Amino acid sequence: MFEQYNKVQKAVLETTLQIIIRKELQATSMALIAKESKVSTGSIYHYFSSKEEIINELYTAIVAYNGQFVQEGLNREGTIRERFTWGWERVIETSRQYPEGFQFIEQYSFSPYIYEEVKQKAYNGGWCAPMNKLYAEAMEQGLFREMDPKLLVQMHYGSMVYMVKSYLQGNSDLTDAGIQQAIEVCWQGAIRG
Repeated sequence: MFEQYNKVQKAVLETTLQIIIRKELQATSMALIAKESKVSTGSIYHYFSSKEEIINELYTAIVAYNGQFVQEGLNREGTIRERFTWGWERVIETSRQYPEGFQFIEQYSFSPYIYEEVKQKAYNGGWCAPMNKLYAEAMEQGLFREMDPKLLVQMHYGSMVYMVKSYLQGNSDLTDAGIQQAIEVCWQGAIRG
């Protein structure tokens, strides 16, 4: 997930993510990041001016990774229905493969720690904008009921989030059949009656 960063940056970002998942953001200090990453505070400050900058870079990196992964499904050649399915399968898959990234994004997407310009850039550069485009295309073709594509995508994402959260907390299984059923329910809820 952090392959594009140098060794120090990668260590800082990976360690910060682990600490936040374990202890929460407020308990994550630069001293603790330095201690657990085994990177000196001076080296950290060479790459990041503050804890907030680390948090925003972490958010940006996770969203970019997830966006690239999901867009591989959305951008495949296929019908709207197939791309819809592939996109949502990949949203769920990236959440299962990288649960810490999923938890971080879910917990801090609306946090004041994340700068507004970072949130907007992430929204447009991740998978949300391409998924919105797919939904708009489905509406233009008369497949989906007319409504704000962003709102419909967010409604479907909310369903997927709770399904993944239930799985990560050990309250339910996340089987391929269950995933397909959830995606089908979202499709059926969106199509024009």
